[in-house]
Amino acid sequence: MKLSKLALLGIFALAIASAASTYHVTVAQQALLGNTALKPGDYKIEVTGDKAVVKVAGKPVEANVKVETGDQKFAYTSIEMDDQKHIKAIHVQGTHSTLVFNN
Repeated sequence: MKLSKLALLGIFALAIASAASTYHVTVAQQALLGNTALKPGDYKIEVTGDKAVVKVAGKPVEANVKVETGDQKFAYTSIEMDDQKHIKAIHVQGTHSTLVFNN
C-alpha cells in the first residue's frame, strides 16, 4: 500500500513539473517571433518545457524558449529585441520570469 501511494505521489509531482505555464504579454510595436510577425496587441504565451506557443491570427506559432528565474519580481513587462525586431527576451510583469527566445 505504501509503495502505491509513493508511486502516485511521484506521478503527481511529475505532472505538476511538466504542466504548462501561461504568460500574458502586450506587444506595443510590431515584432518577430522566429519568422512570424506579431502585430501590436495582447498575447498569451504557453510554455511547456523548452517550447513556447503563441496564437497568431488563430494559428499556433511555436518557438524555442528558456525560462530564467530572477531574484526580484518585474514591475512591468519589457521586451528585448534585436535590430531586426526579433524578440530575444520578455521580462514578465508580476513574476520572477524571463522568457529567453532562441530565434
